[in-house]
Amino acid sequence: MSNTVPTVSLGNEYNIPGLGYGTYLAKQDQGIDLVKKAIDAGYRHIDTAFLYENEVEVGEAIRAKIAEGVVKREDMFVTSKLWNTFHRPEHVAEAFRRSFDMLDIAYVDLYLMHSPMGLQFQGYEHSDMHPKDADGQPPFDDIDYVETWKSMEKLVGDGKVRSIGLSNFNSEQITRILEIAEIKPVTNQIEVNPGCNQKRLIEFCRARGITVTAFGPMGRPHRSTYGNKSALGDSRVIEIGQKYRKTDGQVILRYLIQLGTIPIPYSTKEERIRQNIDVFDFTLTDAEMQYMDTFQSERTLPFPPLKKHKYYPFDIDF
Repeated sequence: MSNTVPTVSLGNEYNIPGLGYGTYLAKQDQGIDLVKKAIDAGYRHIDTAFLYENEVEVGEAIRAKIAEGVVKREDMFVTSKLWNTFHRPEHVAEAFRRSFDMLDIAYVDLYLMHSPMGLQFQGYEHSDMHPKDADGQPPFDDIDYVETWKSMEKLVGDGKVRSIGLSNFNSEQITRILEIAEIKPVTNQIEVNPGCNQKRLIEFCRARGITVTAFGPMGRPHRSTYGNKSALGDSRVIEIGQKYRKTDGQVILRYLIQLGTIPIPYSTKEERIRQNIDVFDFTLTDAEMQYMDTFQSERTLPFPPLKKHKYYPFDIDF
């Protein structure tokens, strides 16, 4: 087993490990335990967000492993995200400060705008994240994400955050950011899996020096999907894995790495956590990559309540 993860240049002075541990569902004591297990397995890239309600736990696990001497702070790369209700410029710095304080790990490596779609500000607590209007719908805020980005740029420079980026942005929205950016986004974190391989958007980002972080790499098997064809459990994918003495999940992660993405798989199973990082000692052939392309179908997270938002990102091809 090789759990040494190569790094990828972010286009500034920093590098990001080429695979990370996603923490979307890792809450409370389980979150602390899972992040510790991930660090013990060799992960040095941990992805969290204000939305996930686990920044406190992620920080606690990292500090514990630093105290044990397992890692140093500079070994770790931690991403968090600005939630949709904080898009107005006057809320960005305070929202970041809260994430920074909850993590309590000296600095944040990467801070992303979680989506281009603003929601009306309700307050700074987790309980205020999913506001509803009188009809039970999310109250949209049409604040331009370009203005949000300008406020995020102001976060960089005092040492508390090293890099900033985007999440769930399409090619047109990225272009608008690049037109005004004084600090270029270093990554776009998007759903990428065999059922939603995003090859055109990945290539678009690559041509502009923007890395792509892949969330939902397995096609989100824990939730019902919207027609997304999962490669997990597919007999041919299992067969490809057997050739390399790997699981179907490891084949999927290898596919995403060869597409040029940085996958951030999540698992609660210790064996799976170890397997997911053990994907850098084999290479899929062109024919195997082409087979993995055949699953392309639908995204699993199309944000249906936000479809009518002015800045809904999924109405164009990429």
